[in-house]
Amino acid sequence: MHVRVRLDGTRPRRWHSTLLQRISVIPGIGPVSVADAPGSGKWPDTADLLFRLEALIHSLSRLDSGPIAKAELDRWRQADGAPDLVLDLCGDVPSGPNIWHLAYDGRAGEDALLASLLAGAVPRLTLVENGTLRAAGRLGADRPGIVLASFEDALARTITLIVAALRDRIAGRGGAEACGDSALEHPAALTVPRLGARAGRMLAGALIHRLYRLCYKAPHWRCGWRPLAGPDLIDLGRHPETGWIVLPDDGRRFYADPFPISVAGHTHLFVEDFPHATGKALISAVRFGPDGPEGPPVPVLEEAHHLSYPFVFEREGSVWMVPESSAAGTVDLYRATRFPGGWVKEATLLSGVVASDATLIEHAGRWWIFATVRDAGLDAPAGAGCFHDALHLWSAPDFRGPYTPHPANPVLVDPALARPAGRIVWRGGHLIRPIQDCATGYGRALVLAQIDRLDPEGFGQTVIGRIEPGPAWPGNRLHTLNAGGGIECIDGAGRAPRYRGLIGA
Repeated sequence: MHVRVRLDGTRPRRWHSTLLQRISVIPGIGPVSVADAPGSGKWPDTADLLFRLEALIHSLSRLDSGPIAKAELDRWRQADGAPDLVLDLCGDVPSGPNIWHLAYDGRAGEDALLASLLAGAVPRLTLVENGTLRAAGRLGADRPGIVLASFEDALARTITLIVAALRDRIAGRGGAEACGDSALEHPAALTVPRLGARAGRMLAGALIHRLYRLCYKAPHWRCGWRPLAGPDLIDLGRHPETGWIVLPDDGRRFYADPFPISVAGHTHLFVEDFPHATGKALISAVRFGPDGPEGPPVPVLEEAHHLSYPFVFEREGSVWMVPESSAAGTVDLYRATRFPGGWVKEATLLSGVVASDATLIEHAGRWWIFATVRDAGLDAPAGAGCFHDALHLWSAPDFRGPYTPHPANPVLVDPALARPAGRIVWRGGHLIRPIQDCATGYGRALVLAQIDRLDPEGFGQTVIGRIEPGPAWPGNRLHTLNAGGGIECIDGAGRAPRYRGLIGA
């Protein structure tokens, strides 16, 4: 299949070249060609000034958004003949069969993406063919509020969605639905005063952020627990009236990602243990007695890379753990030889993938891994794009593997509904999945979703609840939910002053 990509020839960017390369290696596609559009002329020069200013203040590099010489695209201008599919990135080609229009919040062009980000929105990308929606997703950002970083994340995820949609077309997968994007609210137009106001807010925000970090250790997470003698958070749909007991820390480290488990009649709580001095987390555990934790958490697993999200479970007479090891580009399985310690690596379940918060579940005779994944293209395993918005699935006949990626990966692109937040549990005959809402920032709230479909051909979920931080759990974040061994645990952000006596600490 000959695919022709129509792009802004006046402003070719690195992401255009990356997109062409990624499309060209899809089995069943070839040749791939490029056609230059004249450009909308709506991209303001002050936007590039804003990007340079943000890059300077936040020590960022321009990657996908950076300009390239027009000659770098010459290799893609050689294909002859009529294309089988036109991918229009500019909106200057009339609608028709085999013409895909890409839009951000219903408008074509990179200026529309920038306007959406400046408005503080979570951009919705759509691929539309002659009024029919072929693919859609909401584009997340690891550092919302920093326009350049968010723009880079959105471009990387744009590539993800385009490539996935083309793979689906080649394989004959994916349904189609009428596109209702005409109802979307379009962000305000880009203007010099608006960009100047954004620059002023950015400078003020950067100063406040640096002052905060001078006074407080940030981020500083904390775990909350409670005895579970009645309905849990999933059944309640809200924080319990009894509140939560905070797992103490010494202020020099934080604990996060709590996973309780009962083994041989005793409850142990596994946590991410993050010393502020090193900036690299390990896994620690603490035994619980009738009155709570019996001392502080003690290290049980450390690697040369960062570890977190200690997903623990019991199977075949042993206790197993799949901690997050995205910094190593792997998902690894460990077995306890002297529980709660003595962990040895038994298998690498996935490799060459930057996967966050891998969560396992056995369903319908197969084991499944849920995780959000950075875009793993030609530069894997480093990847690109947001850590929170693209949900991928893998399945295997045994929890030890071998795992096969779901053919529809990513099965979901949405920072509010993708990233796992704890064990998937059965409730009322349905699988309920805790999710981190990261639409406006990492781990802002918990979402509960019922899994409606989980099989090798498809995935679907329906949101059934949302739990936010508030009076019952102070702070501005809440991102893990787990129960086991007679206790229920959550975590969220708190304040850890660098100096004693700070007001409001």
